[in-house]
Amino acid sequence: MRAYGTLVRRELGAFFVSWTGYVIVAAVMFLLGVSFIHLLRSLNGESTPLPLTLLFYEYLSFWFILIIVAPVITMRSFALEKSSGTYETLMTTPVGDAQVVLAKFTATLFFYLILWLPLLPCLLLVRHYTSDPSAFTAGTVASTYLGIVLLGSVYMAMGVFASAITRSQISAAMVSLVAGFTLFMCSFLAAVFPAQSEGVGALVSYVGLMEHMRDFAQGVVDVRPVVFYLSLTTLFLLLTWKVVESRRWK
Repeated sequence: MRAYGTLVRRELGAFFVSWTGYVIVAAVMFLLGVSFIHLLRSLNGESTPLPLTLLFYEYLSFWFILIIVAPVITMRSFALEKSSGTYETLMTTPVGDAQVVLAKFTATLFFYLILWLPLLPCLLLVRHYTSDPSAFTAGTVASTYLGIVLLGSVYMAMGVFASAITRSQISAAMVSLVAGFTLFMCSFLAAVFPAQSEGVGALVSYVGLMEHMRDFAQGVVDVRPVVFYLSLTTLFLLLTWKVVESRRWK
């Protein structure tokens, strides 16, 4: 566990010793700020029955952060190690392949969650000036952040896997971007196939990210999407582990 903790601190600290991490933080804070301004304008003098968390989710900035920023966070995980020549040194240290994979995944996920911390004070500020107590509840915020964590886990694991199969950070970002965008586009198939239908319709409703996040933002936690996201995260981590394990002995 000590080696794992050391690797996590090493990976997480790398985001703050270069300009990349600060650019990502600034970009995400700008997007959250824009969404916050739009939210204030839409609520100015008007009432809404929707929770504040659901209103934040409906802006495209949420999905932009998830689909675009996630590949930028994860592209350096293994690709930078390979291009800089430190990958061989890392893999010859007395740490297991699984520890390396989990450490890189944990660091990227933790950095991703740091980016979402400004969302909470934004919601608190809006809640302070509204007279409706149902607009902001602890349960709704907790379920919203649960959705953010689960979605982030999938995209971080996907990005780490993309970084493990290439030596180029740009290539890793592009692979992760295409895979993440493809997964996101499956949500729009729900409009074509009714959720009550069997076969393709049931499958589409099961992988619809937008529908899942809408439920989380409204305080509804369904076991099925939780299992789906955890399973998908585990799958990509296992694939990454196999890639790292195979390259160790080449």
